[in-house]
Amino acid sequence: MKRALGIVALVWAGVAQAQISPDARALLQRIYEATEKLSYTGTFVYQQGDRTETSRITRMAGPRGSIERVEVLDGVPREIVRTRDTVRCYLPESRTVKVEPRTDQRAFPGMLPEGVSELARNYAIARGKPKRIAGFDSESVTLTPRDDLRYGYRLWADVVSSMLLKAQTFGRKGETIEQFTFTQLAIGNVPSERIRTRHLARNWRIEDAAVTPANLAQSGWTVAADLPGFRKVIEVRRNLGESRPVGQMVYSDGLAAVSVFIEPAAGRHEAVRPGLSSLGAFHIYTREIADHIVTVVGEAPAASVQRIANTVKFRRPQ
Repeated sequence: MKRALGIVALVWAGVAQAQISPDARALLQRIYEATEKLSYTGTFVYQQGDRTETSRITRMAGPRGSIERVEVLDGVPREIVRTRDTVRCYLPESRTVKVEPRTDQRAFPGMLPEGVSELARNYAIARGKPKRIAGFDSESVTLTPRDDLRYGYRLWADVVSSMLLKAQTFGRKGETIEQFTFTQLAIGNVPSERIRTRHLARNWRIEDAAVTPANLAQSGWTVAADLPGFRKVIEVRRNLGESRPVGQMVYSDGLAAVSVFIEPAAGRHEAVRPGLSSLGAFHIYTREIADHIVTVVGEAPAASVQRIANTVKFRRPQ
């Protein structure tokens, strides 16, 4: 019986490898390299159902890392400046600056991991149909999940520079869940003054997340996250709200990411709503364990988020 299962696994692995286009994998690598090395400025639109949000992005690449400035143009004013090590979010209405170390390098358009070939373990990768986007001729690649634990992705890149122009997340029926699209883009040198915040931020309140490495198992917490292809990439403690210490573990397959937050119930002002909720591609599952609130948030199907949440356990250290 074990031998038969092994043969089936080998056959399936062969079929999976046959579904991978080397040309498509090479395009993914070029997209990753372009979004790492290029300087640019542009405007992109984020769409999620009936909701849209327009942002202006400016990125200056350099030998010591990149500096990136994103200004949200719709709704509540906010500006985000990312360096290699730090993320600062400026909120002018409340005169607040939120500061935290940069732990997740993936954000549109730099959303691909460095080891793009590893994505083939969880996604069938193939070339898609080209289209014209923001005045650029593009080529595309589609990443179709091999299971129901993750979403699929369609990516379009400039045929000349390989700069990512559009990213689309789709569900198991092929329906679009969310997408980012450049409507204007200029690739090339960016003056240093373009990546500086326009807010002086004098006398603004500074909220420092104070993120530090952590080992939550020493406090009695374990997560048996057995999702195929997902591995733990971050484990930290951070301050949330009124300096409440919150543990966080992040699991990722290179594209999709799921975060587990563990915070004390004491001192929490908001009512806890156990169960599942969703916001576009994100699913959120909340449960109470040992006088703590466990919240699992992920850009992944509900089954993945709930599956991880149900494996969170607490055992008081001896």
